[in-house]
Amino acid sequence: MKRIVALAFCLTLCLGALAQTKTQQNYVIGFYNLENLFDIYDDPVKNDAEYLPDGANQWTEVKYNKKLHNMATVIAEMAKNNGRFHTILGVSEIENRLVLEDLVSQPELAPANFQIVHYDSPDRRGVDVALLYRPDSFEYLDSEAIPYTFDPTKTYPDTDTSYFRTRDVLMVHGKIAGEHFAFYVLHLPSRVGGKGGDLRSRGAEIAYLHSLKMMEQYPGIKIVVMGDMNDNPTDESMAVVMRGKENIEDVEELDYFSPYTSMLKAGYSSLYYQGGNNIYDLELVNHALAKAPEGTLQIQPVTKNKKKWYYGVIFKRPFMTSQSGPYKGYPMRTFSNGAFMNGYSDHYPTYIVVGK
Repeated sequence: MKRIVALAFCLTLCLGALAQTKTQQNYVIGFYNLENLFDIYDDPVKNDAEYLPDGANQWTEVKYNKKLHNMATVIAEMAKNNGRFHTILGVSEIENRLVLEDLVSQPELAPANFQIVHYDSPDRRGVDVALLYRPDSFEYLDSEAIPYTFDPTKTYPDTDTSYFRTRDVLMVHGKIAGEHFAFYVLHLPSRVGGKGGDLRSRGAEIAYLHSLKMMEQYPGIKIVVMGDMNDNPTDESMAVVMRGKENIEDVEELDYFSPYTSMLKAGYSSLYYQGGNNIYDLELVNHALAKAPEGTLQIQPVTKNKKKWYYGVIFKRPFMTSQSGPYKGYPMRTFSNGAFMNGYSDHYPTYIVVGK
């Protein structure tokens, strides 16, 4: 049965690809917060007590398998929409490599042959970031887990820096169509309790400074910084520290183009935090990708609304959205008020497209 499902999905993709625009050299690059994708096994070094069969969420194998199927369904739906699977998909809120192996082996995703880049991080919640890539369109070269460290010249008044632990920044380096790319996957510190602005700015700074080193080592390298920033593109971490520019024409050599700044101002959302519309799930691209030389890969406009084109996509479908109740119109999450909802995630995935 799984083989039949996979073959049927391949046929769907082929038919979808025939309906693509005249440009076939397009590559989808995106990010998805998988909302606490934990396995059912006790890991004594991780805070996974909630996600055990006898834990608060009664996280059984049945629920785990439903969660895997739901995550795979969303990723496959994006592939149907685009006529191809993502070349690069960054993910967050995953417990370990095992859950990713279980995810990419789902029949809906088997045709993509996704490969995994993952490092265990010191995060106290026990969640990591990772990157999935298709080896037929991305040539993996190397990767690095960049630890979250504090700037010794600065103070962090609301944080016990000796105790604080959070996710590493993941960097993956490789080639698409022979061109050098670096991808950074971030999950910046939470907003819980109203704190963390300086911590998120520090996380952005770590990624930004490392990207400058990559640009120096590989002149012309094209860079995408993606992740759950727990900040909007207009907040300091993204607009100031990452030097994210709203308009592509304003991007200078050391700046990043921030496709979702204009989309946030237009009312788009990837999640709803404290009732407001937010886009925390971002991709930003460096000057080399925003203003690429003719004939090389460049970010493409992909979303049209009222005669205006945007360079980002927030993938939202009715089946991923609560249709009733107090959270009507919000992403349908896995749990709500302690009850298992058989949902997807409290975030919508986002992506960009690069092409010639």
